[in-house]
Amino acid sequence: MIKKILVIHGPNLNLLGEREPGVYGDSGIDVLNHNIIDRAKALGLECEIFQSNHEGAIIDKLHSARNNFDGVVINAGAYTHYSYAIRDAIAAIKIPVIEVHISNIDAREEFRSNSVIAPVCRGSICGLGFASYYLAVQALSEL
Repeated sequence: MIKKILVIHGPNLNLLGEREPGVYGDSGIDVLNHNIIDRAKALGLECEIFQSNHEGAIIDKLHSARNNFDGVVINAGAYTHYSYAIRDAIAAIKIPVIEVHISNIDAREEFRSNSVIAPVCRGSICGLGFASYYLAVQALSEL
């Protein structure tokens, strides 16, 4: 049976390549998505990618993931730091979720170092650019 994973990009990640390239790089989300899918396929995984700037849409996608996917990679963007609703959705779905961030959230503004979702995630990877996603996909393939 092929493992199915879901990758969720949160708010403002649709602007990768345009938004703060010194922090997030100059490659766009299409490049990232293409590379994620290629890596997933190489690991024998089926991968779906979802992006939303809306908290409720992310929660709805997490809820539906519990019946359709074997694991989730999530970059919740700024919701990482204050969305107890996304935190509760992750806790409720009972499949492994790995939190990722392109930048090192601990080396940025003080408010970014607090992740309310980390305690309910299987693991967290940050600060490695797009490789944060690739490592999370690798980890899900091994769980």
